[in-house]
Amino acid sequence: MYVSLAADLGIIITKFIAAVATGSAAMISEGIHSIIDLVNQLLLLIGIKKSEKKPDSRRPFGYGREVYFWSFVVSLLLFSVGGCVSFYQGILHFRRPISPGEVTWNYIVLSAAFIFTSISMLVTLKKFNNQRASLPFWTAVKKE
Repeated sequence: MYVSLAADLGIIITKFIAAVATGSAAMISEGIHSIIDLVNQLLLLIGIKKSEKKPDSRRPFGYGREVYFWSFVVSLLLFSVGGCVSFYQGILHFRRPISPGEVTWNYIVLSAAFIFTSISMLVTLKKFNNQRASLPFWTAVKKE
């Protein structure tokens, strides 16, 4: 999760640099979308940490279900905030359409996002392969 957080932070920085360089409302919207992704991951980390707490007198069966609550909060944020921002940007562009203009920054952002996401995926896959030991790949996926 921490590598993924770092990757998202790199993507956010890249998108906002492109937004400042181009003045693109779409790139600002993409930067906000990436911030929402980062916040969602932070909420999932909170849920994971809280779910690992030991049972106590208040919750004798433990806190394992905390992760489901925080996952639900993340899904609400994804659909509500992400949807509202996208809807708002769509309405703005219907009212005042603009031509795409120079697309070099778009390719820079796509390339950076590809690199950051690939690094995150490779680190995650390496950790998964170390944990699954001798299990076949799909068996390990189903088991977890």
